[in-house]
Amino acid sequence: MNRHTIQTSTSQILKISLPIMLGSAAQNVISLVDSTFLYHYDEPSFAAMGFIGVFYLVIAAMGFSISRGGQIWIARKMGEGSVLEVGRLFQTVFVVEGIVALLLFIIIKFFGLWIIGLFIDDPHLAALCDDYLQPRSYGIFFSYFGVALIALYTGIARTTFILVSTVVLFTVNTVLDYLFVFGIGGAPELGIAGAGWASTIAEGAAFVSFLAYMFFDRKIKPFRLTSLLRFEPRMFWQILSTSNHLLWQTFFAMGSWVAFFGMVENMGQHALAISNLARMIYLVLSIPCWGLASATNTIVSHFVGSRKRMAVKPLVWKIIRITLIMTWAIAIPTIFFPQFTLYPILGKSDMTLLAQAQPTFYMLLAILTLFSIGGIYFNGLLGTGATGLGLRMQIIATLVYLVFIYVTINYLHWPIYWVWSAELLYWALLLGVSAYLLEKYRWTQYAPYH
Repeated sequence: MNRHTIQTSTSQILKISLPIMLGSAAQNVISLVDSTFLYHYDEPSFAAMGFIGVFYLVIAAMGFSISRGGQIWIARKMGEGSVLEVGRLFQTVFVVEGIVALLLFIIIKFFGLWIIGLFIDDPHLAALCDDYLQPRSYGIFFSYFGVALIALYTGIARTTFILVSTVVLFTVNTVLDYLFVFGIGGAPELGIAGAGWASTIAEGAAFVSFLAYMFFDRKIKPFRLTSLLRFEPRMFWQILSTSNHLLWQTFFAMGSWVAFFGMVENMGQHALAISNLARMIYLVLSIPCWGLASATNTIVSHFVGSRKRMAVKPLVWKIIRITLIMTWAIAIPTIFFPQFTLYPILGKSDMTLLAQAQPTFYMLLAILTLFSIGGIYFNGLLGTGATGLGLRMQIIATLVYLVFIYVTINYLHWPIYWVWSAELLYWALLLGVSAYLLEKYRWTQYAPYH
C-alpha cells in the first residue's frame, strides 16, 4: 500500500475529521465566544455582534476558500505521490493569502464603516459594529496565514495539531474576552471593542503555536517548506482556477448571511438579538457538518488523484451517516432542553430571550439534518474538481434564499423562526442537485470538470 494512501474506515474518517471540525470552524469558535460574553454585557452589543460577526466570517471565509483550493491540489498531489509539488503548492498558497489579507485590511481601514452602513440603518448599531471591526481587522493576517497552514496539514491528512491550535485560540480568546469586555483585573472596560482585540490576539497566539509545531515537525521535511519562499505562476493559476470558484461560492453563501442579518435588522433590535442567539447555537451544532464536509473534500480529492473514483459515492454515503449521528447526538438535547444545556453558558436571571428563541431552535434541527446530508454531497462534488459547477449551483440557491427572506420579512411579515426556514430551502436545493450529479451523472468516465 502506498504510504500516502488515505483509508476510509470510520476511525480513519474521524481521525481526519475531528481536528478539522475545530480547525475549519476556528472563526465560528471566535464568533461564539465573543457573542457569549457580549450576551452578558448588553443587548445592543449582542445584537450588533449578530451582524458584524457574520460580516467578519465572510472576510475570514474568503481566506479559507483560497486555502481550500490549495488543499484540494495538495491532496491531489499527495495521492499522486508528488511530494515536492506539495511543498511548492503550500508556498504559493502562503504568498497569495498574504497579498489578499493586505488588500482586505486596507479596505476595512478606509471603508469599513461605510460598508456597514449599507446594511445597518441604526447609526448606534453601525457604530458598535465598527468598534468591533477595527481592532478585529488586524487578525486578518493571522487568520489568512493560519488557514494556509491548515490547508497543508489537511491536504496531507495530518490534522492532529489543528485541534491543539484551536484549543489555544479558544482559551486565549475566552480569557481576554473576560478581561477586556468587562474590564476585569485592571484591564479597561472596552465592551464590544474589547471582544475584537481579544479575538485578534487569540488568532496571533494560535498562529505562533502552529509555526512552532511546524518548526519541530520532522515529518514535513520532505516537502522542503523552509527552502527559499518563492511564487510559482503555474501553481498560482492552478490554485486560482479552483479557488476562484470557491471564493465566489463563499461570497454567495456567507454574503447571503450578511444580507439575512441586514434584513432582519429591519424587524427590530430584538429580532436581531434572537437571530444572533440562534446563530450561536447553529455555529456550535453545525461543527460536525463543517468538519466532516471538509474531510469529504480532502478524501474525495485524494481518491480522484489516486484514480479510485468508483469509491467516491460509497464514501459520501458513509460520511453522511457519521455526520447525522454526531449532529443529532449534540443537537437533540441542546434544542429540546436549552434551559439545561445552555444555562451554564448563557445563564441569566432573565431567560426571556432564550425562551423567545425556542421556536427558532426547533427550526434549526430540521436545518441541521438537511445540512448534514446536503453539505456532504456538495463537498463530495467539489472534491471531484467540479468547483465551477458548484459555483453555479450555489448562485441559484443563494438567489432563491434571498428572495424568500425578502418576501417573508417585507410582504408576509412572518415571525423570525419562519424566516429561518430559508436555510431549509437553501440546503434542499443544494442537496437535490448534488445528489443527482453524484448518483446519476456518469462523471467517473471523465476528468474532473472545472
